[in-house]
Amino acid sequence: MSASNPTPVSFSQVDRQTMWLYIVLVATGWLMIFAVNYDTVRDVGVFNLGHSPGKQMFFILSCLGLLFFIFMIDWAFWRTFALVIYVVSLVILIGPIFVGREINGANAWYQIGGFTFQPSEIAKFSTCLAMAGYLSSTGVNLREWRSRLIAFAIFLVPVLIILLQKDTGSALVFFSFVMVLYREGLPGRWYAVGLTTIALVLLGLLYQPYSIIAFLILVACAWLIERFKDARFWWWGLLALAVLCNWWYDAASWALGQIGMSAQDFPNLKWGVVVPPLLLLVPTFILNYWRKNSLIQQRLQLGMIVLALSAGLVYSANFAYNLLAPHQQQRITIWLKPSQVTDTRGSAYNLLHSKMAIGSGGFLGKGFLDGNMTRGKYVPEQSTDFIFCTIGEEQGFIGVFGLIFLFTWLLWRITVIAERQRSHFSRIYAYGVAGILLAHFLINVGMTMGLFPIIGIPLPFVSAGGSSLIGFTLMIGVLLKLDSQRNLA
Repeated sequence: MSASNPTPVSFSQVDRQTMWLYIVLVATGWLMIFAVNYDTVRDVGVFNLGHSPGKQMFFILSCLGLLFFIFMIDWAFWRTFALVIYVVSLVILIGPIFVGREINGANAWYQIGGFTFQPSEIAKFSTCLAMAGYLSSTGVNLREWRSRLIAFAIFLVPVLIILLQKDTGSALVFFSFVMVLYREGLPGRWYAVGLTTIALVLLGLLYQPYSIIAFLILVACAWLIERFKDARFWWWGLLALAVLCNWWYDAASWALGQIGMSAQDFPNLKWGVVVPPLLLLVPTFILNYWRKNSLIQQRLQLGMIVLALSAGLVYSANFAYNLLAPHQQQRITIWLKPSQVTDTRGSAYNLLHSKMAIGSGGFLGKGFLDGNMTRGKYVPEQSTDFIFCTIGEEQGFIGVFGLIFLFTWLLWRITVIAERQRSHFSRIYAYGVAGILLAHFLINVGMTMGLFPIIGIPLPFVSAGGSSLIGFTLMIGVLLKLDSQRNLA
């Protein structure tokens, strides 16, 4: 089937569950946006483009027209022009760096009259197409380095451009494509390395780097000691060093005091905690290495390289944190160390009132248009990033559970659609869409409850915003079109 032979689809061929889920989520979003902006004095009616509900209704109607357009053109169009659409979206994505409007510190929007347009939302859709187009090509094998590098480049290029726009949140969403790569054969050890890297970065942000590095060296010592035949003496030594590391600063301060010196004279004294473990690491490594078994020596060398990289990663995470702008540091501190945040009217204001709004809804909620925190505008950006708070306050646990159920149902349905495709392109594209939606949903809901940092990620189909609604509508529309014609692939 060529792209020149259109195959309009009958609505009876469209997956009805997915279509209805899309409609219900969009309708729910508009109702919540109306609730946030409801005012008994001023007009915030359905078609008043001066307010968020009117603008959102305009985009909802536009997206319905967009769906009709997608259903009318040939399914092969998206596969044939996937790369072209991707390249064009990258060109458009670069523009805001130079001529974009700055919002919340990010140059990620075009200003078009009274509307703003965020090209990164369209880039997510085009990257789904490009990834599907490449991975379904003949000769592509993710067990080969060339294929891996190209696949990673497809989603990392928009990531780099978006980072230049200072929109970290949108950039992070693109890493959901690693789920697609896993489904298509990327070895599992890559994900083990990735999860370990994330854990080390978080440890470097949560604790002082010298403490984590000392712990990593002790773990390496235990790995080396475990290889000895008679290791009781070494295990006792390791235990003694672990105790010393735990009390290092107090012990070192006491020892300096005995010779008439003060810990204040040694500003880097705390870094000395890595010295005792290193004194044990050296002999245990040498004794193992002297076995002169080439296989053992290679493993030992690899182990030391992993230790050095892990220690460097922990230190780099802490060092990079100190280079961040104050507001970015505050976001990380609020996320990882909320007990250290005392300024409830400053950096912690959003998260504190978000939790209060969700918690105040109770089991059944306060009722539609009866949320006093929503009506009082206590939570900033409540039409967009924090729309979940409105649902929690006005609809309570029942409403929150219902929304989570709808998204879970939608993601499950997309997975079913993906697995029944005959075309590799369609299957990979479907998993790309599922990954993007899952990342958005988890991060948005998580950040309103303090489980993720506040990074400005909209809730798909629900948050106010024309760019995100158009982007997600494109994803769902093309998915439904491809699925309706799956027997022709």
